[in-house]
Amino acid sequence: MRPLVLRHDPAREYFFREGCFITELSNGEHDPAVSMARARVEPGRTTAWHALRGTVERYLVLEGRGSVEIGDLPPSPVGPGDVVLIPPECRQRITNIGQGDLI
Repeated sequence: MRPLVLRHDPAREYFFREGCFITELSNGEHDPAVSMARARVEPGRTTAWHALRGTVERYLVLEGRGSVEIGDLPPSPVGPGDVVLIPPECRQRITNIGQGDLI
């Protein structure tokens, strides 16, 4: 790996079938051990139940208010600064319960 600065490009955002908008921030050969993306969930929207195989997923909430459901845990409120750890094969979804976008 070599030193590198990656710039956020809002024009690369796309709608993902799970029900949110995604911007890939880092996902390539320059750092094959980690993939990072910015997800944006619109107010009132709930993403589809999904699970990742062989991958630990982490949510870092930057803006907004949400209710996250992971595995068999009851829904949990999340907001700016909260981190959600999701083990491989664990079902998950998140609902934007705020007035603005959930990032």
